[in-house]
This record gives sequence, structure tokens and C-alpha cells, in this order.
Amino acid sequence: MSRKITAGLVGVTGYTGMELARLMAQHPVMELVRATSRSEAGKKLAEIYPFLNGITVGELEITLPDPADLATCCDVVFLAVPHKTAMEIADALLKEGVKVVDLSADFRLNDKDTYEQWYATGHTRPELLAEAVYGLPELYEEQIRDARLIANPGCYPTSCILGLAPALKNGFVAAEDIVIDSKSGTSGAGRGAKVGTLFCEVHDSFKAYGLPTHRHTPEIEQEVSKLAGTDITLSFSPHLLPIDRGILSTIYTKLTVDKDLDAIHAAYTEFYADKPHVRVLPKGRLPETRFVRGTIFCDIGLVADPRTNRLVIISAIDNLCRGASGQALANANLMCGLPLAAGLPAAPMMP
Repeated sequence: MSRKITAGLVGVTGYTGMELARLMAQHPVMELVRATSRSEAGKKLAEIYPFLNGITVGELEITLPDPADLATCCDVVFLAVPHKTAMEIADALLKEGVKVVDLSADFRLNDKDTYEQWYATGHTRPELLAEAVYGLPELYEEQIRDARLIANPGCYPTSCILGLAPALKNGFVAAEDIVIDSKSGTSGAGRGAKVGTLFCEVHDSFKAYGLPTHRHTPEIEQEVSKLAGTDITLSFSPHLLPIDRGILSTIYTKLTVDKDLDAIHAAYTEFYADKPHVRVLPKGRLPETRFVRGTIFCDIGLVADPRTNRLVIISAIDNLCRGASGQALANANLMCGLPLAAGLPAAPMMP
């Protein structure tokens, strides 16, 4: 492609905005030309993110969010804003012919009533729910390429859906009695100052939260039900880890077929054979968050337990990159006719 693809970022001051700014700084084709914030307007990106000093994108001046202005200069816009905020902005941008990747929850749920029940607010643009494409490339790559509105998946759902997809699609496990135990780094709670995520509250501790009404539950259920071809109700238990970034999900299922680990592992390997950002680990190895840090990789490990007739699936992702900003950029790449991995890190941040 001869010309640059221009991008805008609404909500640059949160962790997802910060991560997107980091990724866009190295993109070979897509150029960040607008970054917006009500609180930091007038400053350069490098003033709020010193890690961008000396990098071209760091000189970009932050502006107030204005859909009309964004539409004049952007091919695609990322909405890194809280739920309920994205509905009106997305609608205004779409009417101007701008492609939109929404990192909030506003377009993830197909059903308006389900959204309003779980998010306790009205949905003002329900007509867009049928159009929005759920942005999980391993399942919906072709639809993403043709879309103008992407509902970027939540971080927990990304780890859970990718972990369950081959088992449910192949009918290896029961649709009933699925239990998901997920742990996330504290960046998943956002950048706003809250007592529960202060260093002294989180350090050297470990806790569950949001049980049994975490808002990612219906998103997971929606997508795994499609995979299974039947409605699924599952148990989802999130926990807060005293680490910056990363998600580890341990998924407990009941086997419905007489297959050993060799056969199950082969099925997972085949399912993701042409999906290089899901790595099915060799038998006997289990995922760790440090090996996916800063990437869009999802690592999957499998344990077959004949004593309990369970298949235990363990998946690891980076909640900020694969679970938010990196996946958003991958979706934008596909929408704009670029390779999925353009501008995305090929190796994790170590140690």
C-alpha cells in the first residue's frame, strides 16, 4: 500500500491507550495522527508518556475528542473509552465513513437486553449491534476484513474462548458444568486511582472479585455457545494477581468422548495450525504469563485427567496487548487490508 493509513485514538490516557501508543510508534504503515483526552489536551504525547521521547509519535499533540475532526483525517479510529461512552462516538464516526475499533464493551453483546441487564445502562445504538463484528481473529478473520465496526473482545473472554474453542467445536467436552478460574494482573482494573488496586492493597496478596456477576460472563457465554451450537451457562471466577500484566485462565470441563491426551492435543494443534498467534504447547508443558508479555500470543496447555474424566485447559495471554490494544491493532490491520501482525511485537518482553 503506497499511502499511510491514518489512525485516531480516543482515550489515550488509560492503560489501553498507553499500550496502543507504544504499538503505534513502531507500525510500518499505520500512522497515529490524532490522540484525544479531555484531561490532557494541549500536551504532547511524550509529556504524559516519557517513553515516547525522541520518537516521532511522541511529538503528537493531544486534542479534545471531536468526531468531526477525527473524520477529516482518520481512516480508522480506536475507542479506548469506558462502556456507554463509545456508542455515540462510534455512530458519528461510522456515518462519516470512518472504520471503528471499539475497545469498550458497548458492541460485544449481540442482544440489547443482555447488555442492559449486565451493564445497568441503556444501549442508545442497538441497530449497530447486528453489524458489529466480534474481533477475535482466530474465529472471525474473514468477517473482520469486511467490517467497519469491530467489537474488540474483553481480556478474560479472549483467554477463555480461545482455550475452549477446539474442545467445544469438536464436541470433546460437555456444554454443562464448565468452570473457569481466571487470574489477571492489576492493569486489567484500569489506570484510575482506586483503593482496591493501590500497591499496598495488592502487593503480597491474592483475591477473588466480581463473583458471580462479572460482566465478562455473558460475553464468554455468547461466544462459546456459538462454538458448541447450544446455549451454555458457565461459572466464571476472576481473581486479582499482584503483577502488572497477564492473564492465566484454568478451565475445567467434562470429557464426553473416549480420547486420550494425544488425540486431544492433535485436535487442538490442527484447529490452530494456521493461526500462528495461538501456541498449543507440547504435552507436559503449561503456560506462564511471562512468556506472552507484550505480545498477542495466547499459549494453551492441556491436561487430561482420567480419574475425574476432566479436560483441564490452561491459557495465558497479556491482558493489555492480546486482551486489548494489540488485538485492537490486529483487527485494524485486517480492516485496512494489512497483514494481521503488522506493527505487533514478535517476541515477549523479558524478563
